[in-house]
Amino acid sequence: MIDLRSDTVTQPSSEMLAAMAAAETGDDVYGEDPTVNALEAYAAEITGKEAALYAASGTQTNLLGILSHCERGHEYIVGSRAHTYMYEGGGAAVLGSVQPCPIPFNSRGELPLDEVEAAVKPDDAHFAITRLVCLENTHAGKVLSMAYLDEYSRRMQALGLRRHLDGARAFNAAVKLDVTIEGICQYFDSASLCLSKGLAAPVGSVLVGSKDIIARARRYRKMLGGGMRQAGVIAAAGLYALKNNVQRLADDHANAARMGQALKEMGLPLANPVETNIVMLAPEIDTTPLIEHLQQHGVRINGHRWVFHRDISSDQTDHIIAACRSYRNEHAGE
Repeated sequence: MIDLRSDTVTQPSSEMLAAMAAAETGDDVYGEDPTVNALEAYAAEITGKEAALYAASGTQTNLLGILSHCERGHEYIVGSRAHTYMYEGGGAAVLGSVQPCPIPFNSRGELPLDEVEAAVKPDDAHFAITRLVCLENTHAGKVLSMAYLDEYSRRMQALGLRRHLDGARAFNAAVKLDVTIEGICQYFDSASLCLSKGLAAPVGSVLVGSKDIIARARRYRKMLGGGMRQAGVIAAAGLYALKNNVQRLADDHANAARMGQALKEMGLPLANPVETNIVMLAPEIDTTPLIEHLQQHGVRINGHRWVFHRDISSDQTDHIIAACRSYRNEHAGE
């Protein structure tokens, strides 16, 4: 099956598996796993941060980031459709007593900065203390511009607020903008970077930030049961991904763009222009019959969100387009 449900479904390449098999390991809870240490050092180096921490998932590194910036009774401002608010089990509130303050994204996937400032609570015992503002890059495949990130950073710093990035697909954003990942991370005090999406590692994310933030996060990781002992076996996949799978993200972007253009030509509208590896169909499209049709042609989709990744080739993209054309022909006039 050609699987468009997410870029989390990728399988490790033979080269990645070889790196995992050859990994040197030790006890990471003691700080003695050389491969984990190498991954963390490399992640810190390429993002321009003092330190990094390897963890099991992006959900965990986002939680570690929020907990490391906030105390009980603090709040973080976040997009109302953001992953850290909608899809991470309410972890910051449940486990950290940190209150989320959600505000809507605009059409570009940005938090409107005037609305962010208006949401900051006054110094009053009736309110939680606003401490952190979280952005997501990319959101629904939309890339935050460098101009926006610069303005966001300056305004949040002027307010004395800390800055966290859910960078689950930040490498996609960097490739799209033709900037380094350090160029994006410079605007944040901490960033969660997923290794198991477009970078195609089987597991893991890294949190990057200052030495103090990462020291706090390491303590929380242990508290959450995130000490993984001989984790070099999986860290090797992440290190391989960072060194070999970043620039090839442009191939996924190209396949997604071609898919998006083909859908528009068939009269299947998109929710927004394709910028990276995610194609979003317009919400008014009933995808139920399309899901069934594509399934019969060996293509799996969840619905309106189609995600391209390393395991989808240009030829397979042609196959998906052909299957969509056959669907459109069968449903002409509907």
